[in-house]
Amino acid sequence: MKILRSFSNKKYVKTSKSAIVIFFVLRFLIIFCSIFELIRGNYMNFFLCIIALILYTLPTLLQEKLKFEFPNTFECVIYFFIFSSVILGEVNRFYVIIPHWDTVLHLIAGFLCAGFGFSLFELCNKKKKVTDVTVIFTVIIAFCFSLSIGVIWEFIEYTADSVLKLDMQKGTIVNEISSIKLNPANDNSSFKVNNIETTKIITEDGKEYTINGGYLDIGLNDTMKDLFMDTIGAIIFCIFGIIYSLNIDKCSKGSKFASLFIPKINND
Repeated sequence: MKILRSFSNKKYVKTSKSAIVIFFVLRFLIIFCSIFELIRGNYMNFFLCIIALILYTLPTLLQEKLKFEFPNTFECVIYFFIFSSVILGEVNRFYVIIPHWDTVLHLIAGFLCAGFGFSLFELCNKKKKVTDVTVIFTVIIAFCFSLSIGVIWEFIEYTADSVLKLDMQKGTIVNEISSIKLNPANDNSSFKVNNIETTKIITEDGKEYTINGGYLDIGLNDTMKDLFMDTIGAIIFCIFGIIYSLNIDKCSKGSKFASLFIPKINND
């Protein structure tokens, strides 16, 4: 009920009907999915659905607590992003089924976080506009904020994999490795193994597992790829952010596009 009141609150009368419809349609789909997973007895997926529902309250809470006003486009993309990452990606296995699903989401995440980071200067300084003097500083804040969120998320993935024995950092099959651990001379020179076709894993109790196609890299390639995509997403937004900052009072296409993803201070 609190969410319903928030949407009807005078502070959010600027929220478009499309954003409200998207919010409730996606929320309904998440609830339906959670009931379906509960009936199936898949409690992990049910728990993920509950997390998604909790995440759907964050945009409203942030607007209330930080006195922000999210542009409708920004808010809609956030809802689609949560749905795509948690419900489609994790629950419905799009991360495994659809190639580069995770890559695209990290690119979008880097872009969105940079947009939010662009507003931090205004929030801290209570200014209505980004002036020419602070353009570079604002862009640096946005870029660093976006990358910081990306790094923190990778910390979360690593912790979940280490403590809960999940596989958020998906393994990657590689055909060559280079490591000083394999060097027969036991010195500090890397030893290269090329054209790997099969890897066998033998446990202490004698169980044997075979990895066909190469060697299983656990997490490293996935983590670095995610951080690279976060960086590219942040850079893309920062380019539009510079155009926006230098053309706030003009009607250029670049400034209009960036304004769709930059939260504003709510002075009401």
